[in-house]
Amino acid sequence: MWAQLLAGPGRFGPPVEVPAPDPADLADGQVIVATRAGGICGSDLPRFLGRPYVQPGDLGGTATRAPGFPMHEIVGKIITSRHPDHRVGDLVVGWASSYLGLAELVVGDGDELATFDSALTDTTAVMLQSLACVLYAVEQLGDIEGQRVAVVGQGPIGLLFSHVLSARGASHVVGVDLVDRTQVAELFGVNETVTAHSTLWSARLPATDRPQVIVEAVGHQVSTLQDCVQAAAVGGQISYFGVPDDPTYPLQMRAFQLKNLTLRSGVTRERRRVLADAGRYLTDHPELAESYVSHIFTLNDVQAAYTAATRPRVGQHKIVVRTV
Repeated sequence: MWAQLLAGPGRFGPPVEVPAPDPADLADGQVIVATRAGGICGSDLPRFLGRPYVQPGDLGGTATRAPGFPMHEIVGKIITSRHPDHRVGDLVVGWASSYLGLAELVVGDGDELATFDSALTDTTAVMLQSLACVLYAVEQLGDIEGQRVAVVGQGPIGLLFSHVLSARGASHVVGVDLVDRTQVAELFGVNETVTAHSTLWSARLPATDRPQVIVEAVGHQVSTLQDCVQAAAVGGQISYFGVPDDPTYPLQMRAFQLKNLTLRSGVTRERRRVLADAGRYLTDHPELAESYVSHIFTLNDVQAAYTAATRPRVGQHKIVVRTV
């Protein structure tokens, strides 16, 4: 089978031929998926760029040389199944194991995949994985009806957070990003667009405008968490969703304590359930299906796709790679 292979930091070589997954090696609950499309996530980018980024389940020091790496958001067709609820021929969306989704065939945990509305194209359906993550994170915040919220980072994930928080009844949604997202603010439920670094935004924020809920959707550095602490209203919540490239983050604990803040973070659990929730959400909000994926690349242009994902710009939201 074909698989994409990183030749070095930020650089793909040509596809290579590697052995296909052996059905005999599947554990109970696993499936083999023939990929059709994949989405590029912010958590893929440190791996693409060759930065140290090891978590439980990663492939350690060999990860950046593994064929198919780094992609985990996939759509495809099941060709082998050892999961009781997945059948051969099912079209599914969800997670590829070990970030090895840039390959003709990938192994997945059946509990991290779900079927989807067949009316959706492959390149649209892949967004359900991101949407599922956002829906799960917003669940953890509890009732946000009538609250003022801010989303720091208006890239693909941040825009989804803005939309979901607005749909869940937030009274005012502020979107903060260095890239001007004014053109899509209304579409994604953003009431106020701030085109500035979060440090400047938080420093200049009047006390009356401090959000009760803040989502950090940037990651990859340590400063934005402190900006969220400075910006938050007394008694507020901060949801840290961005990818932490560093193992330890400084926190101005005195300010955090004096404001009686709550910090939340975590990974997406109950993945099949929230993938199904994402499908229903997309049915209720069809405007997302028409506008969220902004750029579609073919497998021949995978280098350009990942390079573009590292360079946010106006008009660029979700980037998808079509593999068939």
